[in-house]
Amino acid sequence: MGDLLLAREHLEKAISLYDRERHWSLTFRYGGVDPCVVCLSYACQTLWTLGYANQALKRGNEAVALAQALSHPHSLIFAENFVGNLHQFRREARAAQEAAERLIALSAERGITDFLAVATMQLGWAMAKQGGHEEEIARIREGLAAQRATGAEVTLPYYLSWLAEAYGETGRLDDGLGALTKALAAADEHEDRFWKAEIHRLKGELLLRQDHSNVAEAHSCFQRAVEIAQNQSAKSLELRATTSLARLLAKQGRRGEARSVLAEIYGWFTEGFDTADLKDAKVLLDELAE
Repeated sequence: MGDLLLAREHLEKAISLYDRERHWSLTFRYGGVDPCVVCLSYACQTLWTLGYANQALKRGNEAVALAQALSHPHSLIFAENFVGNLHQFRREARAAQEAAERLIALSAERGITDFLAVATMQLGWAMAKQGGHEEEIARIREGLAAQRATGAEVTLPYYLSWLAEAYGETGRLDDGLGALTKALAAADEHEDRFWKAEIHRLKGELLLRQDHSNVAEAHSCFQRAVEIAQNQSAKSLELRATTSLARLLAKQGRRGEARSVLAEIYGWFTEGFDTADLKDAKVLLDELAE
């Protein structure tokens, strides 16, 4: 629902209460995944969104390590899925590809198919980002169809954004915008607000590439993305949206305004400076300072 601070509070409390000997049995009562592996995995996702890229990676690695120590394949697959998502968040296409390939191999080896659809989509996104074309779009669509065939609707907006990015990589901008329209509709229908800021930002980027006359609408998309991210304390998504907004403002000759809004959010961060989003923001800030 995008209530990230409350999510973090509950996740960290649950992790602190976990006792491996007492709570391992819950794995077989609820969902088939060790409860602490679940909490560490969701904490990984939540921490990145809140702006703590290094802490997120630490929690993700802890989830994988615990699942390995338990020698429980389903828990390991669950944790690997979230680490793969983290690499997607961090825009690390090669690492996301490797994580998806591990997930596919683990699922096939153990006959656990729950996450095959997600791994297929993740592999498609990663390959598209590295220069793949129509075959990667087909891979993502295949994964989406497989997931929806199970009746699953949760996180659909997130995965539709992957499809939109892949369409953008091949220049199919209308199709990309269509995927984002579906993503926003699904987010509203199911109150799935976690990725909504990024969907608005992607819409603005595709609109700009589609036609320069879309500047006003793209500007509104970026502002909406910033607003949603701020309301959720989603600092990583706020940075990404503000970078897009600042780049547009600079092109309109509003360089001082662009630097001011970007410097404010960039100055909030205390870690993750080796990630693509923070590197991009720093390059743009330096350009705007010249």
